[in-house]
Amino acid sequence: MNKEFLFELLKARGVSGDETPVGKVVYEYMKQYADQVDVDVVGNVTATINPGVPFKVMLAGHSDEIGLRVTHFEEGGFIRVSPVGGIYVISYPGHKVRIDTAKGPVYGAVVIDRSIMSDANMGADKIQIDIGASTEEEARAAVSVGDPVTFDTDYRELLGDRVTSRAFDDRIGVFVVMEALKLAKEQGAVIGVSATATVGEEVNGCGAFFAASNVKPAIAIAVDVTFATDSPHTDPARSGQVKLGGGPVLSKGPGIPKAVNECIEASAAALDIKLQYEVSGGWTHTDGDTMTKTNAGVPFTVISIPLRYMHSPAEVLSLSDVEKTIELLAGFLCDLSSEMNFKPFG
Repeated sequence: MNKEFLFELLKARGVSGDETPVGKVVYEYMKQYADQVDVDVVGNVTATINPGVPFKVMLAGHSDEIGLRVTHFEEGGFIRVSPVGGIYVISYPGHKVRIDTAKGPVYGAVVIDRSIMSDANMGADKIQIDIGASTEEEARAAVSVGDPVTFDTDYRELLGDRVTSRAFDDRIGVFVVMEALKLAKEQGAVIGVSATATVGEEVNGCGAFFAASNVKPAIAIAVDVTFATDSPHTDPARSGQVKLGGGPVLSKGPGIPKAVNECIEASAAALDIKLQYEVSGGWTHTDGDTMTKTNAGVPFTVISIPLRYMHSPAEVLSLSDVEKTIELLAGFLCDLSSEMNFKPFG
C-alpha cells in the first residue's frame, strides 16, 4: 500500500466537473503498473490488466468531491456560491477555502458572525467568501463564475493508524481500486480487470455510465465510503453497526445479487479478513447503481471503507481498513474465473 500515492490524491482538487487534477495523478501513477491506461471524454481514468481477456471485472472509485462553485460578485468584493453535491452548509462559515481558477489558486475566508451561526436554516445562498478584494471589479479580475471552491485543509496522520482529510469521499475509493489492481496483477490474476477513477458521482453518476458502457464488465464493484457508527451522534440501527478498524464493509440490498456477495465472502474467509455489513433498502447511492444499468445489465456489489464525519473538512478513517480492502479485492480478483455463474438458480 503506497501511502505517498494516497497523499498525492488527497492534495489534488476535484470538485464534480473539475476532476482533471485527480485524474492526472492516477494516470501518471498507474502507467507504471497497468497493462493499459485510458482517459475518456468525460475524464474517467481506467487502468486495465489482461485487456484481451473477454471476462472482465470493473472496480470503480469516484474521483470527485463535494464543494462549491462561484456564482456572483458583490459590490464590496465578496463572492457568492452554489453547492456541488451534498454539502453541510454550516461547516463553511469561519473556514479557509481555496478557489481554483484558470490562473491558479486564490485563497479566501468564509464570512462568519453570530447571526450566521445562530441561523438553523442557513442555506448555501448565504455563504459569502472574502478573498481580500475591496471591490466587485477586483474580485472579478481574480476569480471567474463557475470556478470550484474547496476547503483549504490538509491531510494529517493521527494517533494509531487513523488519518484525517477532506475528500476521503471518495479519493480513498480511487486509491483502493488502483492498489487492488496492482496487487491482483502481482498475484497472477488471469481475468480482465479494469479499475476506474470515475467522475461525477456526487452529482449525476455520468462517469460510471460512460466507463461501464465502454468496459462492458461481467461484474462491477463500487468502492466507496460509508458512515461509521462508532462516533458520537450516530445510530447503527439505520443500516448496521460499522466501526473504524473493523474491516471492509459489504453492502446487502435488493439490487445486489447474493451470488456476488457470496464470492466476496468466500475470498474474505480464505484470507481471514473480517467483514462488516451495511444494509441498503433500495439504491446504494454509489456508482454501483449506475454501472448495473449499463449494457445488458451488470451484477454488482458495494464494498466500503468506514468513515467518520463524512462530507466535512475533517473526515477520519483507519488505514487498516484500507489495507484489508485492498487485500480482499485482490484476492477476489484472483479467485475468479470466466466460468463463474452468478445466476441464483438454473
